Amino acid sequence: MRTKKALLNSITALILQLVTVICGLILPRMILSAFGSEINGALSSITQFLGYITLIEAGVGGVSRAALYKPLSNNDYTSVSGIIVATEKFFRKIAYIFILYSVIIAAVFPVITKNNLDWLFTFFLVLIIAISTFAQYFFGITYSVLIQADQRTYITNVIQIVTIILNTAISVVLIQLGLGVHLVKLVSASIFVLRPVIINIYVKRKYRINKKIPADDQAIRQRWNGLGHHIAFFIHNNTDIFVISVFLGLKWVSVYSVYFMICSGIKNVINAFISSAESAFGNMIARNENNNLNINFRIIETLTSVMVVLFFTTTGLLLLDFISIYTSGITDINYLILPFGILITVSESLQCIKTPYHSVVIAAGHFKQTQVGAYIEAGINVVFSVIAVLFLGITGVMIATVSATLFRIIDYVIYLRKNIISRSANVFIKRQIVNILNALSIIAICLIIPFSVPGDYFAWVLKALAVFSVAAVMTLIWNMIFYRKEIIQMISKIKNTLKKPKPQNNN
Repeated sequence: MRTKKALLNSITALILQLVTVICGLILPRMILSAFGSEINGALSSITQFLGYITLIEAGVGGVSRAALYKPLSNNDYTSVSGIIVATEKFFRKIAYIFILYSVIIAAVFPVITKNNLDWLFTFFLVLIIAISTFAQYFFGITYSVLIQADQRTYITNVIQIVTIILNTAISVVLIQLGLGVHLVKLVSASIFVLRPVIINIYVKRKYRINKKIPADDQAIRQRWNGLGHHIAFFIHNNTDIFVISVFLGLKWVSVYSVYFMICSGIKNVINAFISSAESAFGNMIARNENNNLNINFRIIETLTSVMVVLFFTTTGLLLLDFISIYTSGITDINYLILPFGILITVSESLQCIKTPYHSVVIAAGHFKQTQVGAYIEAGINVVFSVIAVLFLGITGVMIATVSATLFRIIDYVIYLRKNIISRSANVFIKRQIVNILNALSIIAICLIIPFSVPGDYFAWVLKALAVFSVAAVMTLIWNMIFYRKEIIQMISKIKNTLKKPKPQNNN
């Protein structure tokens, strides 16, 4: 049952990320064509600035999930209710704080970013974009945490798939009708408000949550320790755009957002397969199934390596060709920057490599023990970004992000080796050497093949299929040589999961 839930979560998460990538390519291009790079950059920058409110969460989402694994595995709904009441109380306070925070950001946004937009224009744009985030904190985020901890992430995935498609379709129609960006984003915010409302209704019908039970604040006592992990995640997703907005301007934010949209989309597709393992890891840890944990971690680690090399090597070889086609006709800034493209591809691939290690730490509830590493990661990113952007521009920002992520991966490897998954660090080192050699072999073969530069999407797709085929063959060869056992175990698990259960004999 646990494996089937994980598989269902992964399948729906994959569909969600594919939908997100496709819609994420359609809508920004429409916005670029209709409103220009500066407004596209403003939308990305505003979203990131509003995202800073997540610092106040102090990692409560991860801490609450970790606290819920054991009572959910024991069907202890009294404990579950206490944790939910405490978590909901916390997030509703954040929702009220967010209202004030949004007004402040709306007022100061034109001052702290380089832009030529009218003050009232950005003021109301910020408040409109803030609507859906407020609804998330007030109505849905607590119940989303419960659903994730219960390994039913497929529920929230389906809801997101529907709302993203609906938002994209309606937004495209509104833009084609010539309506302004404020009305387009207002309709978008209204659609995304549906998410937390539907989740709220589902949980009230599915789970026996008793809101009269006193809040179990003790269960989420590690929320301040979870802050370190939360800061690290926050820094990776927000520092880049903040530094670029302040030092380079909104047009450069638009350049960053186009590259990030593609590479983070690939990252999210990969994470769709591997991030759902967190709840399964949590269940194993709660039941003290250490052998199962080790076996499944090796399988997830192998799956991660296969997908990272396959997808990100392909992405790196095709990225600039795609950007050239995607931004054709946009002349207000140069979007083709090879060093930046390489570094952002590396950065997002490293985030995927980090995910299994992060998932085990969160599943085990080891927030306090690993918070120092999270603070150091955040510090490296901030300090290096501010310094590097002055000398190397947008490329310098990515060098800082890559450096911070590399540190955190090494920190996780050392911690897991000593405290959760006892094994030599050489296992990790060997795996990364194989990954690098695998990627280099793909790049070498593709550079030898005389590919022509694609001039349209059809030609690009043909080249992409050829590059992906080379990457798939080489990745299969490398992993069958060095990780045959894990590959066979992975295939076996999938087969067993897909088998229909035998009908029971009632005689």
